[in-house]
Amino acid sequence: MREESSDMSTASFPVPFQVDLTQKVAVVTGGAGVLGAAMCKALAACGAKIAIIGRDQAKADHLAGEIKAAGGIAQGFSCNVLDREMLEQTAVKIAESLGPCDILINGAGGNHPKGVTDQEYFDPETVSNPESGSSFFDLDMEGFKFVFDLNLMGTLLPSQVFARQMIGRPGCSIINISSMSALRPLTKVAAYSGAKAAVSNFTQWLAVHLGQSGIRVNALAPGFFITEQNHKLMLEADGSFTPRAQKVIAQTPMRRFGDAEELIGALLWLSESKASGFVTGSIIAVDGGFSAYSGV
Repeated sequence: MREESSDMSTASFPVPFQVDLTQKVAVVTGGAGVLGAAMCKALAACGAKIAIIGRDQAKADHLAGEIKAAGGIAQGFSCNVLDREMLEQTAVKIAESLGPCDILINGAGGNHPKGVTDQEYFDPETVSNPESGSSFFDLDMEGFKFVFDLNLMGTLLPSQVFARQMIGRPGCSIINISSMSALRPLTKVAAYSGAKAAVSNFTQWLAVHLGQSGIRVNALAPGFFITEQNHKLMLEADGSFTPRAQKVIAQTPMRRFGDAEELIGALLWLSESKASGFVTGSIIAVDGGFSAYSGV
């Protein structure tokens, strides 16, 4: 049985502007993370019914409970975005309980320590002395593959499954989550940078492929936000910036990290077909100027 429309108070989860997503069903993979949760709350505040997909059922349920407590409609689903059969089963459950997908946010992604080098620049000492840290030559192929699978295949497979529900229905949209590292590959994170570049490329490919279907496909490319994934990489135990974070801030003209809520304006714009109906194949940077800065 499908849920009725929501009556969620925007005061509970404030949004920068209001769009009408009433009766729309938004499926958000990786929805229980820091950025994903902000997106779920904002979409719900605009009237959408939210399907939160994540590996951790308890986290998805907790977020769904917050949204329901504010008067919105949401449901958590435990699903591995790399398991097509599980995705198809979940898609059926979502359609039965909330309705067919109108907006797909491919937010699932991440990195793996075995796809990372310990040093920014190659040092011959790392070849002869492994204890000094891993180099490019030590990258683990299983770790590298994991990162590509999670980010690229974790975008491709949900798109295949949920886009089927969008065919022939107006106003449908797929929004992928790329990264600054897709535009300017970051040191150390070779696998993640390559995988996110693939996500951006796939976004443009799919936008062309589905161009006459009525489904728009775009991506957000966030700059640097503090998340569960990068918290220890960016912040010391006392809350001060790590050396890595200091480099990031130095390359960000606005000289700060972004807040999750600062992704919402671009998200809502891309979600509302009346606002962005002729926008497809675009990668929207939300980065405080990071991608525009040459360092000089």
